[in-house]
Amino acid sequence: MATSATLTPPRDKHHRQRAARQRWGNPWLYLPLTGALFLMVVPFLWMLSGSFKPEADIRKVPPVLIPTKPTTTNYTELFDNLDFVGMFTNSLVVALVVTAGNLLFCSMLGYALAKLEFRGRKAVFTLVLGTLMVPGLVTFVPLYVLTTNLGLTDSLLGLILPFLAAPFGVFLMRQFIGSLPDELIDAARMDGCGETAIFWRIILPMTKPALATLGIISFLGSWNNFLWPLVVAQNEEQYTLPVGLALVSSGQDFTRYGILLAGAAVVLVPVLAVFLLFQRHFIAGIATTGLK
Repeated sequence: MATSATLTPPRDKHHRQRAARQRWGNPWLYLPLTGALFLMVVPFLWMLSGSFKPEADIRKVPPVLIPTKPTTTNYTELFDNLDFVGMFTNSLVVALVVTAGNLLFCSMLGYALAKLEFRGRKAVFTLVLGTLMVPGLVTFVPLYVLTTNLGLTDSLLGLILPFLAAPFGVFLMRQFIGSLPDELIDAARMDGCGETAIFWRIILPMTKPALATLGIISFLGSWNNFLWPLVVAQNEEQYTLPVGLALVSSGQDFTRYGILLAGAAVVLVPVLAVFLLFQRHFIAGIATTGLK
């Protein structure tokens, strides 16, 4: 007499293969993705490894990834020869204020260009698009002259004010807010909400993915900015970390790569913290791209 186990038909082989493909995807995609991940991670590993190497190991040919004699001398010299606390504070204040300004002003202008009807709206948006096409070096000298005439050189205001509202941020927020349904705004207006209340209570909560993206981009750009602080900040008390690291790592005859790599590793920490803080909203914005 046949048992229930022998009466149960075996699982279809093709069905199992199809289920495995759906679970793991195309295995051939993992090869280029792994290669891309390797190319992206290796520079960071080299930076972290080099920060614990003596100068001779960094310049060794062929190069070695793992230090033969790990040392913390690079970090010790970095903190001894550099006003790290002061420059770190300058960089943090500038980056946070610039990021906050972009989040506020770019979202306000983006809302006005996307949802408000006023004369000259298309001309303003065309002007924003036009500024996106102008390289930053073209406006560098006029911006420096304007900052000098206003008496803002050698001050944190001179490092902050020119970057409080970036054209890319305005374009990004305008495009994202334009995809939001008009029915919500019309319903709020019928309930008696003003434009300020609509912006704060309806628009901003719905634009968290775009705000997270803009926040990461603004903070990263301001934190890594080197040329503008180098020109505007003429006193060491106003230097930011990138400028200070460039000066302290420049020896009399050669660049001290160990100190430079140690400083780069330290500078990377706040950037990672900002990304981890906003990654949930950032990934949500990517996941919902194209959805209405």
